Amino acid sequence: MIPTLNPPRIESDRLILRGFEHRDFDAIADFLTDTDRAAGFGSAPDRPEAWRWFAMNIGHWALHGYGYFALELKATGQTCGMTGVWNPNGWPEPELGWVAFAGFEGVGLLYEAATRAREWAYCDLGLTTLTSGIVPGNTRSVALAERLGAVYERTYDNAHMGTDMLYRHPSPADLGLTTDADGTPEAYA
Repeated sequence: MIPTLNPPRIESDRLILRGFEHRDFDAIADFLTDTDRAAGFGSAPDRPEAWRWFAMNIGHWALHGYGYFALELKATGQTCGMTGVWNPNGWPEPELGWVAFAGFEGVGLLYEAATRAREWAYCDLGLTTLTSGIVPGNTRSVALAERLGAVYERTYDNAHMGTDMLYRHPSPADLGLTTDADGTPEAYA
C-alpha cells in the first residue's frame, strides 16, 4: 500500500465515502463518547480522547494507505457513519469495519457502504482477504457481516477490544472479482 494523506473519494448509490474532514469531528465525537453505542467499536471517555482517535485515523491512512472513510449522504451532505479497512498494531489482519451514527441505522446504508469499501479494498488495494472483528453480543454487526457473506471463523483476544469474534469475508474470486494480467483485482466485466 502507498501511504497517503489524501484518501480517495469513492461513491455508492446513496453515499460518498471520503477521508475525514474537520466538519466530521462533532458527529464522530458524539458517537465515540456514547459509550453504550460505541462499546463494540471502541469508545472514548470524552471529546479530547475522541479527537485523539480522529487524528489517529487520519494517521492510519498515512501509515497504511487505507483506513476508515467518512460516510456522507449524497442527498443532504450529512456525515452518517464510517466504514473502511482498519489494521492498527495488534490486529490479526486487515479488518473491514463499519458504524452508523444515531438516526441512520436500519436503512441499508452500512451494507451499501461496506460492500463498496470491500470492493475498493480488493480491486484498488489488491487485498486478497478481509475480516471483521465483532464483540460478542453485537447482533446487528453479526447480521451485517453475514449479509455481506462473511462467516464466523474463530474467537480471539483483540489487543484493544478484548474478546472478539472474527468473521472472514468472501475472497475477491468468490465475489466475482478477477485479477488482470499483473495480478491486480478488477471488477469482473
